[in-house]
Amino acid sequence: MGHLLNDKSALVPLIDRLNRYPVGLVDSPRLRQILALLFDPREAEVAARFPLTEATRAELVERTGLPAAELDGILESMANKGLVMDLPVGHETYYLLVPGLIGFMEFSFMRDRGDLPQAELARLMSAYLREQGKDGQAGEFFGSRWPLTRALVYEDQIPVQSRITPWEDARQIIQDAEFHAVTLCFCRHKKAHEGKTCQQGAPVEEICMVLGEGARFLVRRGMAEPRSAEQMLAILDRARALGLTHITDNIREQPSFLCNCCRCCCELLAGVQMGFNEGIAKTPFLAEVDPERCDYCGACLRACNAKCIGLAEDARALPKDQRWAQVDPEVCLGCGACLQVCEQGALTLVPRAKRPRPPRDRNALFARILWDKGRLMPFIAEGLRRGVERLRRRR
Repeated sequence: MGHLLNDKSALVPLIDRLNRYPVGLVDSPRLRQILALLFDPREAEVAARFPLTEATRAELVERTGLPAAELDGILESMANKGLVMDLPVGHETYYLLVPGLIGFMEFSFMRDRGDLPQAELARLMSAYLREQGKDGQAGEFFGSRWPLTRALVYEDQIPVQSRITPWEDARQIIQDAEFHAVTLCFCRHKKAHEGKTCQQGAPVEEICMVLGEGARFLVRRGMAEPRSAEQMLAILDRARALGLTHITDNIREQPSFLCNCCRCCCELLAGVQMGFNEGIAKTPFLAEVDPERCDYCGACLRACNAKCIGLAEDARALPKDQRWAQVDPEVCLGCGACLQVCEQGALTLVPRAKRPRPPRDRNALFARILWDKGRLMPFIAEGLRRGVERLRRRR
């Protein structure tokens, strides 16, 4: 692996290819160290030649120039590492290069790995995700007008007169999914390799959920375990008892995951805490404090996973027994995790002035992000070119 790290030309094509995704990877020495640990030289070369969408084995043979038998071995190794997804469709298998985030960086911690130095990776990834601030990977991930993820509300905490749609309801998302699985929490597993534990007592195992075709892939490759819908709902209840925030894809149809996130470990919530107020799309609600009931006990401050509750501005000069808390509406996700800890009943959820509406599906979300970042035309051009090539082969 050392020669891959030291050979700049070996990693540049891979980084260039990964940077054509909606969320790319900002180049830095740490990124190159991470990629050199995850990809061997042949895998890096094959990955750099992947099309922007899924490809068949025959198409990859043509693109890479490798013999089919040799390519099969490389693809199998990459799928086992979570670098490539293999997607069986009828009698054909399609292969898709996995993005870095959300993608193979998370997959690298979804099981205990003897083939990777996970402690070193954990250190590198934590530093990489925070270096250069808004000019670094955090800005690339959280800086789009269209967040990749969104929060979900605790539906039992919403106002009586309010309703939520199926895509806003964590329970409904689970029930509608055609396949369910649980996996190790990437964030807490990574923290564990850094010698840290969750301050909210959330576990590494049996807490984060994957859904649909992506879940099938992770189960097939030993990175997740199947569960029934009933078991998933029980996990959801456990997450709420721990005060965790539900986060899923920022789409209405067929979300692929449902994470249960804490304020101390979650990389998604860390982005909000770093100042990316719109880094996670919000629920249709907003937490609000009743100053008449609040005794400023501090319970909601400790419970807020976005760290958006503090001392009210108008109460700063008052004695401690007259103070009250205040929610920052620009940051609040509206998840409702804080409400259950308030013994005074001073916290409520109120509807936002404008109800957020996520894109319909993953393609619609990615198209909007690509357009914002000036990366959409390559996808359109390659899609047209490959469509023509496939029609030509059928004749």
